[in-house]
Amino acid sequence: METEADDIALAVLEEFRNLPAKRKPAVRDNGLREWVPLSGIVVKGPNFLKCVALATGMKCLPASKLPQANGVALHDWHAEVLTLRAFNRFLLDECRRLAQDSSAESEFLQRRRTQHEQPPTTANSTQPFTWRKDLTLHMYCSEAPCGDASMEIIISSQPDATPWPTTTTIPPPTTGVGVGQQTPLLLGRGYFSHLGIVRRKPARADAPPSHSKSCSDKLALKQCTSLLSSLPSLFVSPAGVYLSTLVLPSSQYSAVACHRCFGIERGEEEEDREEEGDREEEGEGCRPGGYGFHPFRVEVTGREFEFSRRGIQTADEGGEIKVAASNLAVAWTRGGEVEEGLIGGVLQGRKTFDVKGASLTSRRRMWAAAVEVAALLGEEGISGDLARGTYDGVKEGGLLATRRTVKEDVRGEALKGWQRNTGDGAFSV
Repeated sequence: METEADDIALAVLEEFRNLPAKRKPAVRDNGLREWVPLSGIVVKGPNFLKCVALATGMKCLPASKLPQANGVALHDWHAEVLTLRAFNRFLLDECRRLAQDSSAESEFLQRRRTQHEQPPTTANSTQPFTWRKDLTLHMYCSEAPCGDASMEIIISSQPDATPWPTTTTIPPPTTGVGVGQQTPLLLGRGYFSHLGIVRRKPARADAPPSHSKSCSDKLALKQCTSLLSSLPSLFVSPAGVYLSTLVLPSSQYSAVACHRCFGIERGEEEEDREEEGDREEEGEGCRPGGYGFHPFRVEVTGREFEFSRRGIQTADEGGEIKVAASNLAVAWTRGGEVEEGLIGGVLQGRKTFDVKGASLTSRRRMWAAAVEVAALLGEEGISGDLARGTYDGVKEGGLLATRRTVKEDVRGEALKGWQRNTGDGAFSV
């Protein structure tokens, strides 16, 4: 019997199947079959279910390379994170389309006021667009998100799945951890006995370290900040832009891990959630600016991605075959605005850190798109914040103050030990 989770997964899988062969994992000359994680964002409306953004990928940029990124190279292109970047690019492109034509309509966004009625934007005014109230957002992931939500699965895959002693020594705080933060940022696949903590992206022991947080931690943060990143949140209210459901294959689901990672232990107490629900029913925001704690459900599907490790093994009739991780990442958005192949965080075929290799989802290209949208709308307040000289300066603008406060509060309480991935914010466009 088909479930809604199956339908959400299928919406993503079908869009991926429609991509050209060059965007998909290959069979190498030595016979190795490549695999890759897939993730996608699906919008559910009264009469439709549409995938609006998807991505594949499984790597991230070493911390030592961040000063060279210059807004060009992505820091993190794990499928879940790249999907969120693609979704935000999709929203910016929708904003631009609406700004270019005052009579245009969108299936996903609606204007809060006509362009002629828009006053200069101030720190206390609303964004010009809002998410349609009859739409909900859902995410499919072909693998359990790395970090806390996948620890039990990793443990069970070990030759000896016996839990490690709780006295396992953990390393001291890593370089760059803020003053007063004593929680170390652990590697994604180590120290199994320590659960419910912020982790870095997993990597081989001999790989250069990255400061990118795990997908589990980033998705947990999105329960409070919404799916919007900084620049799109200048134009679109976060109200309603929260995940309703995260769909995982049954083989990648641990109820204990998901409840610990995305449930009340890392968010709020149950009574606070009930009070929030009451306020939402009354039409009140839980925090200024449309922010609040919006936990999502985790549901399972029996569908497997054909290019997952499990999917490849199932499709092969000759028994177990050897697989290798794909270096290729892909980003796609509905409407054809984005369809890119990425290697090393830049467009496939381009040199690392070459400006011409910047993805449409990169910091540099997203900033340029935001500047264009603000100019088309005639939003002087937004344009002013976007002209603050550097990318770091833009993120410190007055219009993003509420969002910064929400992030700081979550990192200080539910996600203690979160270490900011700094070093790529001094560039300008």
